[in-house]
Amino acid sequence: MNVKGWLLDLFTLEGSDGIVLWVIGEDSKRYRFEHSFPVTFYAAGTAPELRALWKFLQVQPEPLELSAAKRRDLFDGLITVLACEVKHPLDLPRLFPRVSKKFPNLTYYDADIHIALRYAAAFNVFPLTRCEIEADEENHVISIQTFESRWELDPTPPPLRILSLEPDTDPSQETPHNLIVSCDRVRRVLPIEPTKSLIVNLFSTIQCYDPDLILTSWGDTWLLPYLVESSKKHNWNLPLNREATSNVILHKEITYFSYGQIVYRGQQISLLGRLHIDRHNAMLWNDYELEGVFEMARVTGLPLQDAARLSPGTGISSMQFITALQEGILVPYHKHRPEKPKTALELMRADMGGIAYQPIIGLHKEAAGIDFTSLYPILIAKFNISPEIPRAGDGINPITNEPGIIPKTLIPLIDKRVTLKTRLATIHKKDIRRKFYEARASAGKWLLLTSSGYLGYKNARFGSVETHEILTEGGRETLLTAKDIAEELGFEVLHIYVDGLWLKRDKFNKPEHFQDLLGLIAEETGIPICLDGVYKWIVFLPSKRDSRIPVPNSYFGVFQDGTIKARGIEARRRDTPPFIAQMQREMLEILARAPTADELHEYIPISSAVVERTIKDLRENLIPVEDLLITKKLSRDLENYRTPSQAARAAMQLVQAGRHISAGQRVKFLLTRGGSGVSAWGLNETFDKRKLDIHKYKKLTIRAGKTILDSLVSVDDLQIQVDMLTNPKAMRLF
Repeated sequence: MNVKGWLLDLFTLEGSDGIVLWVIGEDSKRYRFEHSFPVTFYAAGTAPELRALWKFLQVQPEPLELSAAKRRDLFDGLITVLACEVKHPLDLPRLFPRVSKKFPNLTYYDADIHIALRYAAAFNVFPLTRCEIEADEENHVISIQTFESRWELDPTPPPLRILSLEPDTDPSQETPHNLIVSCDRVRRVLPIEPTKSLIVNLFSTIQCYDPDLILTSWGDTWLLPYLVESSKKHNWNLPLNREATSNVILHKEITYFSYGQIVYRGQQISLLGRLHIDRHNAMLWNDYELEGVFEMARVTGLPLQDAARLSPGTGISSMQFITALQEGILVPYHKHRPEKPKTALELMRADMGGIAYQPIIGLHKEAAGIDFTSLYPILIAKFNISPEIPRAGDGINPITNEPGIIPKTLIPLIDKRVTLKTRLATIHKKDIRRKFYEARASAGKWLLLTSSGYLGYKNARFGSVETHEILTEGGRETLLTAKDIAEELGFEVLHIYVDGLWLKRDKFNKPEHFQDLLGLIAEETGIPICLDGVYKWIVFLPSKRDSRIPVPNSYFGVFQDGTIKARGIEARRRDTPPFIAQMQREMLEILARAPTADELHEYIPISSAVVERTIKDLRENLIPVEDLLITKKLSRDLENYRTPSQAARAAMQLVQAGRHISAGQRVKFLLTRGGSGVSAWGLNETFDKRKLDIHKYKKLTIRAGKTILDSLVSVDDLQIQVDMLTNPKAMRLF
């Protein structure tokens, strides 16, 4: 039998000889195949230890085959290893923990690589790839051939059947009453009670429609667990899986520390033969939605359900693993190369990080922003920056042009994103392809952004601090070269930050005025650089603690076409109450109407009036309670707080109400008078608005208003501005 179609899902399953594949056929049928796929791990160490391991493995119950082999360690070159080929993939996670526990001094390779990545490396197969499978009468795969690569710009879209399930309210705030079910433009509202009727209706819908993807809201954390429990209660087997004899897969919540902050990942529900994606538990869903998830899965090789939930760092790691497997490079089970010892002086010279040129505080007219396109990834590709590639002397230049594992991984991704961006620049804004290109380019952006930092990540299998230091040195030199060229041409450099520069020159206020500068910088550095835009005006903000100290990434401005760009202000922060974020956005929209910076003063009173109106609405209780919510992350477990923060006090209220709260979770609360000063949101009780601490909300409102206005008024006007924000009567007179 030969089947052409799209690979939907692959996984290991008890009772299968290898991997189970689910394929969407070109004939609109869904096919299940099994593919025998042995997997191998390796061990390195002294000869006596390897002999002892050999004897141990020979008496294990799992079917396996042992051999001595020569394999390439990225740093040590060819080494002698013991190769253990495990006949059934599911046996490896059972066998390996026993091995590593009994022989802890050995170095292990290829021991924990996701089965999908092994399969992708072996057959160039990845999620949603269009392929052809030849199988025998029992649906065992004889061969598999792909028609597309991971770097396809216009992959053939699979005819996915998507079922959407969404409760009518956030279950963490109040109990839902209805379930909204949508498929093929048909929308139904099913009452959640009685549950038996709900389960019967869903059973019928899934059986008849047979969806490939179940797209949910709060499906991981509430909906699917609720449906599974309810179906058991009523002795119904709700067919969430296509593998009828298997249960859904539950991944428990975890909390971990990464890049200086605590991260919480809620529980996850995965399906077999069908896909499940929770909009509220998917990584970066708000940035690129479903098409971006598809792109993440294609380029990383991860199954769609994993690609939706895992971080870009895991995506980059997965891409590196595929490259390593295809190049015959061993993937270490743990990173085993520590940072080289350095003196304090050597450390200061080497570990300087990216460049941050302190901005000139205040309002600047007719400035421009320019930035390098994927600066660090392109530096990696250009200078062959990879842990195994030595440098010539103490510089950035490599001793060989043979690409290392990191450039080999990134170059196709860089090329794909650059091509997508080029297409976006040439097609009409209403072109139907634009949405898809933007999502794919965004997914590539996040992977590339992560790739440079991942080089220095402590757990990166192919990372090294020294390599990251070489990369940041290249970044600093590139930006300083651009700065020197700009100043030689008469530009004043206002700010430099990571990969961008802000500058101005008298009477330079059109895009064409900056083309010569961009050309010279690109020619000198060899790195593409583009114009982010020409501002009518831009404001660089000072620290709130000390107005003399600038903040590197805190600014707002308006481009010549009226587009607003802001970073670091309250409207961009997750912990800002929605009504304040909306107020700031409205203030900026008013200021953006000014034709030039010289006419800004005419719009400042109108913008200020937005603050007065907001304070008035606060006093008169006209702002919905939901817009007053403050959302903050718990930085530690509750028992580890000596002086509980506002978020911790709110979390304690939720715990007392029976809720489970972990470090890294975000907690919503209101500011109240008396008691703990906060009231947690989601206590399933009606909130009395008379408890609100209007004074505290007013202070937050004034502070946000001053963020926008303080840098736009003269010193003489500043006291008037303060009076307006604190005295509504004076505000009305103004």
